[in-house]
Amino acid sequence: QVQLVESGGGLVQPGGSLRLSCAASGFTFSRYAMTWYRQAPGKERELVAAITSTGGSTNYADSVKGRFTISRDNAKNTVYLQMNNLQPEDTAVYYCHAEGMTTGWAYRNYWGQGTQVTVSS
Repeated sequence: QVQLVESGGGLVQPGGSLRLSCAASGFTFSRYAMTWYRQAPGKERELVAAITSTGGSTNYADSVKGRFTISRDNAKNTVYLQMNNLQPEDTAVYYCHAEGMTTGWAYRNYWGQGTQVTVSS
């Protein structure tokens, strides 16, 4: 059974930090690129940060460059999102997404259930 379980969300003041984690199970994590998305109320889901299967390359939305860092630990089947200098506009539900190919070259993608991040004084 495939699972992506996000954790680490919560309420933080502007300028604060949070570290999100996404623990994966049920698939070969090291074969999958991982992405963090977020969706604010009334807005479309948007890409925040992505990392390749080996962790050798990352990509960020312009709005979070220099503040957020994505990383992964393939030994722990976990991807992280370190978020610094959080601002009210970062308030959203943050989702973990996995995308890759099985050993039989079948495309698969999976979503987590999301974790709420609220930035407010």
